Amino acid sequence: MIALAAARLFDGHALLGPRIVTLDGARIVAVDGAAPSGAEVTNLPHDVVLAPGFVDLQVNGGGGVLFNDAPSADGLRRIAAAHARVGTTALLPTLISAPALLRRAATQAVRDALAQRVPGICGLHVEGPFIAPARRGIHDATNLTRPGEADIAELCVPFPAPLLLTVAPEIVTPTQIAALSAAGARVFLGHSDATLEQATAALRAGAVGFTHLFNAMSQLGARAPGMVGAALDDAQAASGIIVDGLHVHPAAIRLAFAAIGGARLFLISDAMPTVADDAGRDGFMLNGQRITLADGRLTDAAGTLAGAHLSMAEAVRNAVRLVGLPLAAALRMATATPADHIGLPDRGRIAAGARADLVALDGDLRVIAVWQGGRRIEPI
Repeated sequence: MIALAAARLFDGHALLGPRIVTLDGARIVAVDGAAPSGAEVTNLPHDVVLAPGFVDLQVNGGGGVLFNDAPSADGLRRIAAAHARVGTTALLPTLISAPALLRRAATQAVRDALAQRVPGICGLHVEGPFIAPARRGIHDATNLTRPGEADIAELCVPFPAPLLLTVAPEIVTPTQIAALSAAGARVFLGHSDATLEQATAALRAGAVGFTHLFNAMSQLGARAPGMVGAALDDAQAASGIIVDGLHVHPAAIRLAFAAIGGARLFLISDAMPTVADDAGRDGFMLNGQRITLADGRLTDAAGTLAGAHLSMAEAVRNAVRLVGLPLAAALRMATATPADHIGLPDRGRIAAGARADLVALDGDLRVIAVWQGGRRIEPI
């Protein structure tokens, strides 16, 4: 057994005083004031916050690997290992709009990774291709389409882990959303020019959230509240948000937090291959286009944002330092909130019985240690 003694502990919901977290293999067995007899005790520095490992529901790539280009268990292993080194211990690999053949390969890759127990892989996020051309962002227009009966049937096949689908409600009908939801998929709305009424109909049909709030969606207007208005007005839906100082203005993030709170607003990285990749400064190729990295911004030749050069640890720092959110709220938005909304009850929290996934953050909120399934990983 391993006992981690921390002066400050964030358990997924609140910042607490001194605690000792005892790990036995891949599980947390106790959160107490004393270490059990015979445990190997590690005393963390006094300024450190011990928190659950980060949970990221939108990871396109990392460590030099793009999931669209490497739809295999080995590709996923490399992506997940890269993100673990920057504090993300649970993630959903995300497929950017792709043809059906590539979608099937990506789905099988996640099935294989789950069967092989690849650390960190917790499900699948399929973003598109059933999205609006007018709000496609960096998604290749030639891949976009409306779903047919065969597409819906394929996505309704039982999946062994959480399956998140990002769709546009003007492209996917309420009847189709209801079928996907009934089959167990978490349907999020995004890359859409929908009206408030269209988004609300999708929510009533079973959609449960919104993908990268404010980005690639119809905006809030006085007489046309759009998709942003639907997200902020609904009493239950969750929203992911990219907090990198580029995608969303800090004031807009504060407004969203004030409207729906840290129990429904959660951080995502929308990470691309450059994250946790020492050789990633030259960018990468996406759908035949060169994506370049400059001043933290990933763009194509036309200047369109292409995902984010962002880790979850950086998103937490930005939420606190740039946006001004309380530390406990920022940490909750990176841990328990995404875990709760995707259906991972043993992730994103520090409690007896939970996975032994933890991250230690110093006074500057930088990752100094990571434990994944009880195994210590050296951070970047």
